[in-house]
Amino acid sequence: MIVNERIVSYIHSLEKSNGPLLDEMEAYAKENRVPIIRKEVESFLRVLLEMQHPTHILELGTAIGYSAILMGGCIDENSRITTIENYEKRIPIARENIKNAGMEDKITVVQGDALEEMKKMPDASVDFIFMDAAKAQYVHYLKEAVRLMKKGAVLVADNVFQEGDLIESRYIVTRRDRTIHSRMREYLKMIKEEEQLVTTIVPMGDGLTVSVKER
Repeated sequence: MIVNERIVSYIHSLEKSNGPLLDEMEAYAKENRVPIIRKEVESFLRVLLEMQHPTHILELGTAIGYSAILMGGCIDENSRITTIENYEKRIPIARENIKNAGMEDKITVVQGDALEEMKKMPDASVDFIFMDAAKAQYVHYLKEAVRLMKKGAVLVADNVFQEGDLIESRYIVTRRDRTIHSRMREYLKMIKEEEQLVTTIVPMGDGLTVSVKER
């Protein structure tokens, strides 16, 4: 935790309910250990979406549809979200939640490998990307993400601090997490050096990168 936990708890206490459906989904996620975005990240996404007014959002990592529905409530009626999920068992849950939210016409769930699905999409076809999928794959997603982004598009990647492991020596990190550790460091170096993007690393939640494609 980068920010003092008491401060985070206080910030959370100021947040309003997201409504019955998202509150129910949040409880389900907690009970079933499904990773969803943190409260402070929710608010941050809302602010970005209100500023950006995207017409096509690409989300990598649907899970149960929580963040897709949250974002769906922040965009115009004519805007669309494409969300990609590789874990087959979560697809029907996400689609049911999206149906219950009344967002079937706004949100499309695609089952498949995120990188392969991205390769099928045309250049400069999205104006907002939220990356919250397999962390070890961020380094592979980046090139395709840049290709898909329109000029002025925003890319947000979540969980880049890996619960603080990122700053530790790879020999301190558990053996099973060393690949993610090295690849996330590589991702942060790559995205900061990517000439088409202006990027900041935000110490919020478990860490975010926020990038804008230069106009």
